[in-house]
Order: sequence, then C-alpha cells, then structure tokens
Amino acid sequence: MTPQRERVLAAVRRLEHATPDAISEAVDHDGGTPLSLSTVYRNLEALENAGIVSHTHLDQRTPSYHMTTHADHVHLICVGCGNVGEAPVGVADTLARALLDGVGFAADVRHLAVHGWCAACGAVGGGRDEDDGRDENGDMTRTAT
Repeated sequence: MTPQRERVLAAVRRLEHATPDAISEAVDHDGGTPLSLSTVYRNLEALENAGIVSHTHLDQRTPSYHMTTHADHVHLICVGCGNVGEAPVGVADTLARALLDGVGFAADVRHLAVHGWCAACGAVGGGRDEDDGRDENGDMTRTAT
C-alpha cells in the first residue's frame, strides 16, 4: 500500500465517518506532506474498490466514508442539530422484509440513512417544529428539511 493510501486509511479510521474534505484536512495535519483533494478521492476510490472502506450518502451532498468493518449499521441524521448517530442494522429488518415481499426490492440497509429528530431535539420543546411534515396520524406528508 502506498504511503498516501496508508495516510488516507489512517484518517478514515480516526474519523470513523468523514467526507473527503474532512479526510483531506486530517491528512494535511498528520505531519506528512499535504495531499491534494483529488489524490484523497483517488485513494478513497482505490480503498473502496479493495473492500477496505465504503461510503454512505448521509444527505444529498458529499458521501461519508467509513471502514467496511464498521458498515453494518443504520445512520441516524438529526435534522434539528445535525448529529449523526447509529443504530444496529437489525432495526431495519422489518423494512427490508416488507420491501422484498411487497415489491420485490432487496434493500441493502447497511447504507441506509434515516433523517429525523434525536432524543434532545424531538423532546417536548426541544426545537422540533410543530409542522414537521406529519399529518394528524403521524404519517409523513412531505419531506422535512
């Protein structure tokens, strides 16, 4: 493995979930020669092709990279405070089974990102808008942003 790839991999390990920009910044501060963002992207692609890292899109923008050994979880993104948490992948088993049985779609829930409100933001008075996109039954009627 090249020294550049080792540095990118070390940054992914340290950061756990990180965008290429955050990985690039971490590499730039690890005591070695700074790497261009394109070099970081190329190394992330090579590490992903080798099955060492994988990525998830936590939002509509830049992917977040993490170790493949840390890939079996559901990402929980709070729309209130931006916190990114995790839940065991098993919490999505019912959803995956319903998709397979209902429409024949085999979901890879290891890359699932669920947007909602964390315990702090979802608590009464915790910053969640009253109009959160749910109807009177609690069903989503629009995408909350």
